[in-house]
Amino acid sequence: MHDIKPGQSVELLKELHILTRDGKMNQDSRRKLKQIYHLHQFIEPLLQEIHQAHPDIQLVDHGAGKSYLGFILYDLFFKTLNQGCHVYGIETRDELVTRSRDLARRLNFPGMSFLSLSVADSITSTSLPARVDMVTALHACDTATDDAIRFALGRKVPYIVLVPCCQAEVAAVLRKNKGKILAGSALAELWRHPLHTREFGSHITNVLRCLQLEAHGYQVSVTELVGWEHSMKNELIIARDQNLPRKRPTERLHELLGMLGLEEMGTRFFTPM
Repeated sequence: MHDIKPGQSVELLKELHILTRDGKMNQDSRRKLKQIYHLHQFIEPLLQEIHQAHPDIQLVDHGAGKSYLGFILYDLFFKTLNQGCHVYGIETRDELVTRSRDLARRLNFPGMSFLSLSVADSITSTSLPARVDMVTALHACDTATDDAIRFALGRKVPYIVLVPCCQAEVAAVLRKNKGKILAGSALAELWRHPLHTREFGSHITNVLRCLQLEAHGYQVSVTELVGWEHSMKNELIIARDQNLPRKRPTERLHELLGMLGLEEMGTRFFTPM
């Protein structure tokens, strides 16, 4: 089991179906584990920065699903730290919340909690601490990545780590307004064909997310998580609140929305401070 890190819980990897019951790993599981390890490599230095500032790190994982990321982060990083650290998984599907709670109890991971909350409720929920240090969202589908951003902005979270997944909302608006934009500009040729609409919609969604974060003073970096042969959902967005100038990215965000016929998406991608 050369893929497994020293001290890592074999029982956890079996429960997450990364390992079979007899401790074997297939190629698909190896790819999944590699993605999580790569993400951990990006997140760990940020967690170390937070830990140096204060020992009780509070992390919220939005759109947690089966909480692969939360469990792996806890196993590799949090379980050796003090009792004040905590990982919260936010998921709207009750059955997944119940499953994760049971697993954390069986693994004796006391610093993990799982809550069934909408994004609106999570912003004001007293079940979460007043101070949140980091928000993560790994392959949170459709608008769940935007929900994680909305939560982070609402709670003024200093670190945000996102690996966006499928997002059809922008593509649908591009498709709806395509004729109008085509009549006035050759720009719509970028998404005239249905396949290009889907691909361009996904790309521009993440561009708008980055501008949204910059418009709130965050320093944003975008990189590749792992090689494209491992996953097509491969874009990693890391944002740190640096209180940077906001005027230019705000202007660019509104300009881009107008240029692409996406004005109706303004409330999605711009949250007034």
